[in-house]
Amino acid sequence: MNITLIGMAGVGKSFIGQELATVLHYGFIDIDELIEKQFNQALQEIVDRFGEQRFLKIEEQAILDLGDIDRCVISPGGSAVYSVKAMEFLRKNSIVLFLDASFESIKNRVHNGSTRGIIGLKKRKLRDLYLERRPLYQKHSEITIALPDHLEKDTVIKEILKELSNRL
Repeated sequence: MNITLIGMAGVGKSFIGQELATVLHYGFIDIDELIEKQFNQALQEIVDRFGEQRFLKIEEQAILDLGDIDRCVISPGGSAVYSVKAMEFLRKNSIVLFLDASFESIKNRVHNGSTRGIIGLKKRKLRDLYLERRPLYQKHSEITIALPDHLEKDTVIKEILKELSNRL
């Protein structure tokens, strides 16, 4: 079984995902990193080059191309929830956990929003994206992990493992 961590930029999907993978002896897959390697460019450069709609298709395809993997923690970009196909694939092939942080917490962690490749941020405010995406994360997840404003990796990992204990 695989585990997918979804949530806004700044919630710590990669940070927590890498640690969770280590604890579980799983592989770790960061979809943003896969896309950056594929195009040999930073995420924001890819978004600028192709546009947001094309990027969403690239992100969707990167997720669908994961194919038959096992015992991996997957960290997709925060915009992956815009793709029904990608989320269906992830739900079918993993347990999907929503890392839920307050808007204030996310705002304090996302200092480089204009260069981070956050879909929608060029035309809209971070709060608008948060309010739009949060219901999508809730809809597509099986488990919600409420994150404290001060992210303590070990505490979050323990909470995730507790929630997963009956499923792994």
